[in-house]
Amino acid sequence: MISRQIQTLFQLSKTSTKIFQLLHCFLLKTSLDHHEYFFSHLILSGASASLHHARQIFDNSSVAPPLFAWNTLIKAYAKSSSAPTESVKLFVELLRTPYELKPDKFTYPFVIKACGRCSMLGVGGSVHSMAMKAGFGSNSHVCNTLLTMYSGCCVVEFSRKVFDEMSVRDVVSWSSMISAYVDCDLNLDALRVFKDMNTVNEKPNAVTYISLLSACTNLLNTRLGKSIHTHILTNGIEPNVVLETALLNMYAKSAHLDEAFHIFNSIADKNLQSWTVMISCLADYGHGEEAVSLFTRMEETGLRPDSMSFSTILSACSHKGLLQKGQELFNKMVNVYNITPTMEHYGCMVDLLGRAGKIEEAYQFIVSMPIEPNSVVLRSYISACKHHGCGLYVDKHLMQLLLKIEPDLGANYVLAATVSSSSSMDNKMRNDMKIKSLKKVPGYSWVQASGNDLDSVSE
Repeated sequence: MISRQIQTLFQLSKTSTKIFQLLHCFLLKTSLDHHEYFFSHLILSGASASLHHARQIFDNSSVAPPLFAWNTLIKAYAKSSSAPTESVKLFVELLRTPYELKPDKFTYPFVIKACGRCSMLGVGGSVHSMAMKAGFGSNSHVCNTLLTMYSGCCVVEFSRKVFDEMSVRDVVSWSSMISAYVDCDLNLDALRVFKDMNTVNEKPNAVTYISLLSACTNLLNTRLGKSIHTHILTNGIEPNVVLETALLNMYAKSAHLDEAFHIFNSIADKNLQSWTVMISCLADYGHGEEAVSLFTRMEETGLRPDSMSFSTILSACSHKGLLQKGQELFNKMVNVYNITPTMEHYGCMVDLLGRAGKIEEAYQFIVSMPIEPNSVVLRSYISACKHHGCGLYVDKHLMQLLLKIEPDLGANYVLAATVSSSSSMDNKMRNDMKIKSLKKVPGYSWVQASGNDLDSVSE
Protein backbone atom coordinates (compact mmCIF):
# COMPACT_ATOMS: atom_id res chain seq x y z
CA MET A 1 0.00 0.00 0.00
CA ILE A 2 2.74 2.45 1.01
CA SER A 3 4.77 1.41 -2.02
CA ARG A 4 1.86 2.25 -4.36
CA GLN A 5 1.45 5.64 -2.69
CA ILE A 6 5.13 6.40 -3.15
CA GLN A 7 4.87 5.41 -6.83
CA THR A 8 1.99 7.86 -7.20
CA LEU A 9 4.05 10.58 -5.53
CA PHE A 10 6.95 9.86 -7.88
CA GLN A 11 4.66 10.44 -10.86
CA LEU A 12 3.12 13.62 -9.44
CA SER A 13 6.49 15.04 -8.38
CA LYS A 14 7.71 15.07 -12.02
CA THR A 15 5.49 18.07 -12.67
CA SER A 16 5.44 19.76 -9.26
CA THR A 17 8.48 21.09 -7.40
CA LYS A 18 6.45 21.32 -4.19
CA ILE A 19 5.41 17.65 -4.31
CA PHE A 20 8.97 16.70 -5.20
CA GLN A 21 10.28 18.47 -2.09
CA LEU A 22 7.61 16.79 0.08
CA LEU A 23 8.57 13.42 -1.37
CA HIS A 24 12.23 14.10 -0.62
CA CYS A 25 11.38 14.93 3.01
CA PHE A 26 9.37 11.74 3.34
CA LEU A 27 12.22 9.61 1.97
CA LEU A 28 14.68 11.30 4.35
CA LYS A 29 12.48 10.65 7.40
CA THR A 30 11.97 7.00 6.49
CA SER A 31 15.61 6.52 5.39
CA LEU A 32 14.33 5.22 2.09
CA ASP A 33 16.69 7.65 0.35
CA HIS A 34 19.44 5.13 1.21
CA HIS A 35 17.66 2.56 -0.93
CA GLU A 36 19.09 2.49 -4.47
CA TYR A 37 15.71 2.14 -6.16
CA PHE A 38 14.04 5.01 -4.31
CA PHE A 39 17.05 7.30 -4.60
CA SER A 40 17.28 6.68 -8.37
CA HIS A 41 13.59 7.45 -8.89
CA LEU A 42 13.84 10.53 -6.71
CA ILE A 43 16.57 11.87 -9.01
CA LEU A 44 14.48 10.86 -12.04
CA SER A 45 11.49 12.84 -10.74
CA GLY A 46 13.69 15.78 -9.79
CA ALA A 47 15.27 15.92 -13.26
CA SER A 48 11.80 16.72 -14.62
CA ALA A 49 10.48 18.93 -11.79
CA SER A 50 13.63 20.83 -10.77
CA LEU A 51 17.02 19.89 -12.15
CA HIS A 52 18.69 22.27 -9.69
CA HIS A 53 17.12 20.51 -6.67
CA ALA A 54 17.86 17.08 -8.11
CA ARG A 55 21.53 18.00 -8.47
CA GLN A 56 21.67 19.27 -4.88
CA ILE A 57 20.26 15.99 -3.59
CA PHE A 58 22.67 14.06 -5.78
CA ASP A 59 25.73 16.04 -4.60
CA ASN A 60 24.76 15.88 -0.92
CA SER A 61 23.80 12.21 -0.85
CA SER A 62 25.22 10.25 2.08
CA VAL A 63 25.35 7.11 -0.07
CA ALA A 64 27.10 6.48 -3.37
CA PRO A 65 24.65 7.35 -6.18
CA PRO A 66 23.95 4.39 -8.47
CA LEU A 67 24.77 4.55 -12.18
CA PHE A 68 21.09 5.04 -13.00
CA ALA A 69 21.14 8.35 -11.07
CA TRP A 70 24.34 9.46 -12.87
CA ASN A 71 22.81 8.65 -16.24
CA THR A 72 19.57 10.43 -15.35
CA LEU A 73 21.36 13.71 -14.58
CA ILE A 74 23.76 13.41 -17.53
CA LYS A 75 20.76 12.90 -19.82
CA ALA A 76 18.83 15.81 -18.26
CA TYR A 77 21.76 18.19 -18.70
CA ALA A 78 22.35 17.00 -22.27
CA LYS A 79 18.73 17.93 -23.10
CA SER A 80 18.89 21.18 -21.14
CA SER A 81 18.79 24.42 -23.11
CA SER A 82 20.86 26.27 -20.54
CA ALA A 83 23.55 23.86 -19.32
CA PRO A 84 24.39 21.01 -21.72
CA THR A 85 28.11 21.38 -20.87
CA GLU A 86 27.22 20.27 -17.33
CA SER A 87 26.53 16.85 -18.82
CA VAL A 88 30.17 16.56 -19.88
CA LYS A 89 31.43 17.79 -16.50
CA LEU A 90 29.29 15.22 -14.70
CA PHE A 91 30.62 12.51 -17.02
CA VAL A 92 34.18 13.46 -16.05
CA GLU A 93 33.16 13.23 -12.37
CA LEU A 94 31.77 9.76 -13.03
CA LEU A 95 35.11 8.67 -14.52
CA ARG A 96 36.90 9.93 -11.40
CA THR A 97 34.53 8.46 -8.84
CA PRO A 98 36.20 6.10 -6.34
CA TYR A 99 33.29 3.70 -6.57
CA GLU A 100 33.32 0.82 -9.03
CA LEU A 101 31.09 2.55 -11.54
CA LYS A 102 31.73 2.65 -15.27
CA PRO A 103 29.77 4.39 -18.04
CA ASP A 104 27.46 2.02 -19.88
CA LYS A 105 25.66 1.95 -23.23
CA PHE A 106 23.19 4.55 -21.94
CA THR A 107 25.81 6.97 -20.58
CA TYR A 108 27.79 7.44 -23.78
CA PRO A 109 24.93 8.56 -26.06
CA PHE A 110 23.86 11.22 -23.55
CA VAL A 111 27.38 12.66 -23.30
CA ILE A 112 27.95 12.47 -27.05
CA LYS A 113 24.69 14.36 -27.60
CA ALA A 114 25.86 17.10 -25.22
CA CYS A 115 29.17 17.39 -27.11
CA GLY A 116 27.29 17.86 -30.36
CA ARG A 117 24.99 20.50 -28.91
CA CYS A 118 27.98 22.45 -27.58
CA SER A 119 30.15 21.88 -30.69
CA MET A 120 32.79 20.25 -28.46
CA LEU A 121 34.47 18.30 -31.26
CA GLY A 122 37.65 17.47 -29.33
CA VAL A 123 35.80 16.20 -26.27
CA GLY A 124 33.33 14.36 -28.49
CA GLY A 125 36.19 12.61 -30.26
CA SER A 126 37.67 11.57 -26.91
CA VAL A 127 34.31 10.19 -25.73
CA HIS A 128 34.06 8.37 -29.06
CA SER A 129 37.41 6.67 -28.36
CA MET A 130 36.32 5.75 -24.83
CA ALA A 131 33.11 4.20 -26.13
CA MET A 132 35.06 2.11 -28.65
CA LYS A 133 37.53 0.92 -26.00
CA ALA A 134 34.65 0.08 -23.67
CA GLY A 135 33.23 -2.26 -26.30
CA PHE A 136 30.34 -0.16 -27.56
CA GLY A 137 31.65 0.28 -31.09
CA SER A 138 28.87 -1.87 -32.53
CA ASN A 139 26.09 -0.41 -30.40
CA SER A 140 23.64 1.22 -32.81
CA HIS A 141 22.45 3.84 -30.32
CA VAL A 142 26.03 4.98 -29.62
CA CYS A 143 26.91 5.07 -33.33
CA ASN A 144 23.71 6.90 -34.33
CA THR A 145 24.40 9.57 -31.72
CA LEU A 146 27.97 9.89 -33.00
CA LEU A 147 26.61 10.58 -36.49
CA THR A 148 24.54 13.46 -35.16
CA MET A 149 27.35 14.77 -32.93
CA TYR A 150 29.86 15.04 -35.77
CA SER A 151 27.40 16.73 -38.10
CA GLY A 152 26.55 19.16 -35.29
CA CYS A 153 30.25 20.01 -35.21
CA CYS A 154 30.20 20.51 -39.01
CA VAL A 155 32.47 17.55 -39.79
CA VAL A 156 30.05 15.44 -41.78
CA GLU A 157 32.93 13.41 -43.21
CA PHE A 158 33.42 11.97 -39.72
CA SER A 159 29.70 11.17 -39.60
CA ARG A 160 30.04 9.33 -42.89
CA LYS A 161 33.05 7.39 -41.61
CA VAL A 162 31.06 6.22 -38.57
CA PHE A 163 28.13 5.33 -40.84
CA ASP A 164 30.30 3.34 -43.27
CA GLU A 165 31.92 1.40 -40.44
CA MET A 166 28.61 0.34 -38.88
CA SER A 167 28.10 -3.40 -39.25
CA VAL A 168 24.32 -3.09 -38.83
CA ARG A 169 22.34 -0.02 -39.82
CA ASP A 170 18.74 0.55 -38.79
CA VAL A 171 16.30 3.20 -39.98
CA VAL A 172 17.66 5.60 -37.34
CA SER A 173 21.18 5.20 -38.78
CA TRP A 174 20.03 5.98 -42.32
CA SER A 175 17.85 8.87 -41.15
CA SER A 176 20.70 10.29 -39.04
CA MET A 177 23.07 10.21 -42.01
CA ILE A 178 20.53 11.89 -44.27
CA SER A 179 19.86 14.52 -41.61
CA ALA A 180 23.61 15.07 -41.15
CA TYR A 181 24.04 15.92 -44.84
CA VAL A 182 21.01 18.22 -44.82
CA ASP A 183 22.25 20.01 -41.70
CA CYS A 184 25.57 20.65 -43.45
CA ASP A 185 23.79 21.87 -46.62
CA LEU A 186 24.91 18.85 -48.64
CA ASN A 187 21.43 18.15 -49.92
CA LEU A 188 22.36 16.10 -52.99
CA ASP A 189 24.45 13.79 -50.80
CA ALA A 190 21.41 13.35 -48.54
CA LEU A 191 19.33 12.30 -51.53
CA ARG A 192 22.01 9.83 -52.63
CA VAL A 193 21.96 8.22 -49.19
CA PHE A 194 18.18 7.89 -49.51
CA LYS A 195 18.68 6.19 -52.86
CA ASP A 196 21.08 3.73 -51.21
CA MET A 197 18.56 3.24 -48.41
CA ASN A 198 15.94 2.16 -50.96
CA THR A 199 18.46 -0.17 -52.57
CA VAL A 200 18.89 -2.16 -49.33
CA ASN A 201 15.11 -2.12 -48.76
CA GLU A 202 15.28 -0.18 -45.48
CA LYS A 203 11.85 1.35 -44.94
CA PRO A 204 11.95 5.12 -44.20
CA ASN A 205 10.00 6.63 -41.32
CA ALA A 206 8.55 10.08 -40.70
CA VAL A 207 11.92 11.43 -39.50
CA THR A 208 13.57 10.30 -42.74
CA TYR A 209 10.96 12.09 -44.83
CA ILE A 210 11.24 15.31 -42.81
CA SER A 211 14.95 15.52 -43.65
CA LEU A 212 14.32 14.63 -47.31
CA LEU A 213 11.68 17.32 -47.62
CA SER A 214 14.13 19.81 -46.13
CA ALA A 215 16.67 18.79 -48.79
CA CYS A 216 14.08 19.30 -51.55
CA THR A 217 13.12 22.66 -50.07
CA ASN A 218 16.75 23.79 -49.95
CA LEU A 219 17.22 22.72 -53.58
CA LEU A 220 13.84 24.17 -54.61
CA ASN A 221 13.26 20.85 -56.35
CA THR A 222 9.49 20.65 -56.38
CA ARG A 223 9.30 17.64 -58.69
CA LEU A 224 11.36 15.55 -56.29
CA GLY A 225 9.42 16.99 -53.34
CA LYS A 226 6.14 15.87 -54.92
CA SER A 227 7.64 12.44 -55.54
CA ILE A 228 8.55 12.13 -51.87
CA HIS A 229 5.06 13.35 -50.92
CA THR A 230 3.63 10.50 -53.01
CA HIS A 231 6.06 8.11 -51.33
CA ILE A 232 4.76 9.21 -47.91
CA LEU A 233 1.14 8.59 -48.94
CA THR A 234 1.74 5.21 -50.57
CA ASN A 235 3.80 3.94 -47.64
CA GLY A 236 1.06 4.77 -45.16
CA ILE A 237 3.21 7.03 -42.99
CA GLU A 238 1.16 8.29 -40.05
CA PRO A 239 0.87 12.08 -40.38
CA ASN A 240 2.16 14.33 -37.62
CA VAL A 241 2.44 18.08 -37.36
CA VAL A 242 6.22 18.13 -37.91
CA LEU A 243 6.03 16.07 -41.11
CA GLU A 244 3.02 18.02 -42.38
CA THR A 245 4.79 21.31 -41.68
CA ALA A 246 7.83 20.09 -43.62
CA LEU A 247 5.52 19.33 -46.57
CA LEU A 248 3.88 22.73 -46.17
CA ASN A 249 7.27 24.44 -46.15
CA MET A 250 8.39 22.59 -49.29
CA TYR A 251 5.35 23.71 -51.28
CA ALA A 252 5.42 27.21 -49.79
CA LYS A 253 9.07 27.88 -50.67
CA SER A 254 8.49 26.74 -54.26
CA ALA A 255 5.51 29.11 -54.76
CA HIS A 256 2.87 26.35 -54.94
CA LEU A 257 0.33 28.31 -52.89
CA ASP A 258 -2.68 26.09 -53.63
CA GLU A 259 -0.86 22.94 -52.52
CA ALA A 260 0.54 24.77 -49.49
CA PHE A 261 -2.93 25.90 -48.42
CA HIS A 262 -4.29 22.40 -48.93
CA ILE A 263 -1.61 20.95 -46.64
CA PHE A 264 -2.06 23.77 -44.12
CA ASN A 265 -5.82 23.26 -43.90
CA SER A 266 -5.36 19.50 -43.49
CA ILE A 267 -3.12 19.85 -40.42
CA ALA A 268 -5.37 18.94 -37.51
CA ASP A 269 -3.18 20.27 -34.72
CA LYS A 270 -1.33 23.26 -36.15
CA ASN A 271 1.62 24.51 -34.12
CA LEU A 272 3.30 27.91 -34.19
CA GLN A 273 5.70 26.85 -36.92
CA SER A 274 2.85 25.69 -39.17
CA TRP A 275 1.14 29.07 -38.91
CA THR A 276 4.40 30.98 -39.38
CA VAL A 277 5.34 29.02 -42.52
CA MET A 278 1.94 29.71 -44.10
CA ILE A 279 2.06 33.40 -43.13
CA SER A 280 5.57 33.62 -44.61
CA CYS A 281 4.36 31.95 -47.80
CA LEU A 282 1.64 34.58 -48.25
CA ALA A 283 4.06 37.39 -47.43
CA ASP A 284 6.74 36.18 -49.85
CA TYR A 285 4.37 36.14 -52.79
CA GLY A 286 2.73 39.52 -52.32
CA HIS A 287 -0.33 38.61 -50.24
CA GLY A 288 0.38 40.96 -47.35
CA GLU A 289 -3.22 41.57 -46.31
CA GLU A 290 -3.96 37.84 -46.26
CA ALA A 291 -0.81 37.28 -44.20
CA VAL A 292 -1.98 39.82 -41.63
CA SER A 293 -5.43 38.22 -41.54
CA LEU A 294 -3.90 34.77 -40.99
CA PHE A 295 -1.67 36.17 -38.22
CA THR A 296 -4.79 37.48 -36.48
CA ARG A 297 -6.45 34.07 -36.82
CA MET A 298 -3.39 32.47 -35.27
CA GLU A 299 -3.61 34.79 -32.27
CA GLU A 300 -7.29 33.96 -31.90
CA THR A 301 -6.44 30.25 -31.53
CA GLY A 302 -4.52 31.14 -28.36
CA LEU A 303 -1.03 30.57 -29.80
CA ARG A 304 1.52 33.11 -28.62
CA PRO A 305 3.60 34.56 -31.50
CA ASP A 306 7.37 34.41 -31.06
CA SER A 307 10.21 36.49 -32.43
CA MET A 308 10.22 34.62 -35.75
CA SER A 309 6.48 35.06 -36.19
CA PHE A 310 6.81 38.82 -35.81
CA SER A 311 9.78 38.97 -38.20
CA THR A 312 7.58 37.25 -40.78
CA ILE A 313 4.53 39.47 -40.36
CA LEU A 314 6.55 42.70 -40.16
CA SER A 315 8.27 41.71 -43.40
CA ALA A 316 4.84 41.15 -44.95
CA CYS A 317 3.75 44.62 -43.88
CA SER A 318 6.96 46.09 -45.26
CA HIS A 319 6.68 44.53 -48.71
CA LYS A 320 3.01 45.44 -49.01
CA GLY A 321 3.41 48.97 -47.63
CA LEU A 322 1.11 48.42 -44.65
CA LEU A 323 2.72 51.16 -42.56
CA GLN A 324 0.08 51.63 -39.86
CA LYS A 325 -0.44 47.90 -39.36
CA GLY A 326 3.30 47.31 -39.21
CA GLN A 327 3.79 49.96 -36.55
CA GLU A 328 0.83 48.58 -34.60
CA LEU A 329 2.28 45.04 -34.69
CA PHE A 330 5.76 46.20 -33.70
CA ASN A 331 4.35 48.02 -30.66
CA LYS A 332 2.23 44.96 -29.81
CA MET A 333 5.28 42.72 -29.97
CA VAL A 334 7.16 44.92 -27.51
CA ASN A 335 4.38 46.02 -25.17
CA VAL A 336 1.96 43.07 -25.18
CA TYR A 337 4.17 40.03 -25.81
CA ASN A 338 7.29 41.50 -24.16
CA ILE A 339 9.53 40.37 -27.01
CA THR A 340 12.83 42.23 -27.27
CA PRO A 341 13.28 43.42 -30.88
CA THR A 342 16.14 41.86 -32.83
CA MET A 343 18.08 43.40 -35.69
CA GLU A 344 15.70 41.71 -38.10
CA HIS A 345 12.70 43.43 -36.50
CA TYR A 346 14.45 46.80 -36.63
CA GLY A 347 15.36 46.15 -40.26
CA CYS A 348 11.74 45.46 -41.15
CA MET A 349 10.61 48.71 -39.54
CA VAL A 350 13.29 50.82 -41.25
CA ASP A 351 12.37 49.21 -44.58
CA LEU A 352 8.67 49.80 -43.89
CA LEU A 353 9.21 53.48 -43.08
CA GLY A 354 11.59 53.92 -46.00
CA ARG A 355 9.21 52.39 -48.55
CA ALA A 356 6.47 54.72 -47.27
CA GLY A 357 8.73 57.74 -47.79
CA LYS A 358 8.95 58.44 -44.06
CA ILE A 359 12.67 59.21 -44.32
CA GLU A 360 12.93 61.40 -41.23
CA GLU A 361 11.00 58.86 -39.13
CA ALA A 362 13.25 56.08 -40.43
CA TYR A 363 16.31 58.13 -39.45
CA GLN A 364 14.97 58.82 -35.97
CA PHE A 365 14.11 55.14 -35.60
CA ILE A 366 17.70 54.15 -36.44
CA VAL A 367 19.35 56.62 -34.07
CA SER A 368 17.01 55.54 -31.27
CA MET A 369 17.89 51.85 -31.66
CA PRO A 370 19.59 50.43 -28.56
CA ILE A 371 22.03 48.51 -30.80
CA GLU A 372 24.24 49.64 -33.67
CA PRO A 373 22.49 49.10 -37.02
CA ASN A 374 23.91 46.44 -39.30
CA SER A 375 24.63 46.75 -43.01
CA VAL A 376 21.14 45.58 -44.03
CA VAL A 377 19.43 48.30 -41.98
CA LEU A 378 21.81 50.96 -43.28
CA ARG A 379 21.47 49.94 -46.92
CA SER A 380 17.69 49.90 -46.56
CA TYR A 381 17.68 53.44 -45.20
CA ILE A 382 20.17 54.86 -47.71
CA SER A 383 18.37 53.15 -50.61
CA ALA A 384 15.09 54.71 -49.42
CA CYS A 385 16.77 58.12 -49.39
CA LYS A 386 17.95 57.53 -52.96
CA HIS A 387 14.55 56.29 -54.13
CA HIS A 388 12.66 59.25 -52.64
CA GLY A 389 15.22 61.83 -53.76
CA CYS A 390 16.35 62.65 -50.24
CA GLY A 391 20.09 62.12 -50.72
CA LEU A 392 20.81 65.50 -49.22
CA TYR A 393 19.50 64.28 -45.87
CA VAL A 394 21.61 61.15 -45.58
CA ASP A 395 23.69 61.23 -42.41
CA LYS A 396 27.36 60.97 -43.43
CA HIS A 397 28.02 59.04 -40.25
CA LEU A 398 25.63 56.32 -41.40
CA MET A 399 27.31 56.10 -44.80
CA GLN A 400 30.72 55.83 -43.15
CA LEU A 401 29.39 53.19 -40.78
CA LEU A 402 28.13 51.12 -43.72
CA LEU A 403 31.54 51.26 -45.41
CA LYS A 404 33.21 50.38 -42.12
CA ILE A 405 30.98 47.33 -41.57
CA GLU A 406 31.35 46.07 -45.15
CA PRO A 407 34.46 47.70 -46.64
CA ASP A 408 34.85 45.12 -49.41
CA LEU A 409 31.38 45.28 -50.96
CA GLY A 410 31.41 47.38 -54.12
CA ALA A 411 27.65 47.97 -54.08
CA ASN A 412 28.00 49.95 -50.83
CA TYR A 413 30.39 52.46 -52.47
CA VAL A 414 28.11 52.84 -55.50
CA LEU A 415 25.11 53.44 -53.21
CA ALA A 416 27.02 55.97 -51.12
CA ALA A 417 28.17 57.77 -54.25
CA THR A 418 24.69 58.01 -55.77
CA VAL A 419 23.22 59.73 -52.71
CA SER A 420 26.18 62.01 -52.07
CA SER A 421 25.53 65.72 -52.58
CA SER A 422 29.21 66.36 -53.23
CA SER A 423 30.98 65.56 -56.50
CA SER A 424 34.24 65.22 -54.56
CA MET A 425 32.61 62.57 -52.33
CA ASP A 426 31.33 60.82 -55.45
CA ASN A 427 34.83 60.78 -56.91
CA LYS A 428 36.29 59.58 -53.62
CA MET A 429 33.89 56.63 -53.47
CA ARG A 430 34.71 55.58 -57.02
CA ASN A 431 38.44 56.07 -56.43
CA ASP A 432 38.26 53.89 -53.30
CA MET A 433 36.63 51.19 -55.38
CA LYS A 434 39.47 51.31 -57.89
CA ILE A 435 42.12 51.17 -55.18
CA LYS A 436 40.47 48.13 -53.61
CA SER A 437 39.68 46.57 -57.02
CA LEU A 438 35.99 46.40 -56.11
CA LYS A 439 33.13 45.98 -58.54
CA LYS A 440 29.37 46.08 -58.15
CA VAL A 441 28.26 42.49 -58.67
CA PRO A 442 25.35 42.33 -61.14
CA GLY A 443 22.13 40.63 -60.18
CA TYR A 444 21.44 37.16 -61.49
CA SER A 445 18.73 34.53 -61.76
CA TRP A 446 18.78 30.76 -62.03
CA VAL A 447 16.56 28.09 -63.47
CA GLN A 448 16.15 24.44 -62.54
CA ALA A 449 17.36 22.10 -65.26
CA SER A 450 15.40 18.94 -65.91
CA GLY A 451 16.79 15.46 -66.15
CA ASN A 452 18.53 15.24 -62.79
CA ASP A 453 19.24 11.58 -62.08
CA LEU A 454 18.15 12.11 -58.48
CA ASP A 455 14.64 13.14 -59.47
CA SER A 456 13.46 9.55 -59.21
CA VAL A 457 15.22 8.47 -56.02
CA SER A 458 11.94 7.93 -54.20
CA GLU A 459 10.16 6.06 -56.95
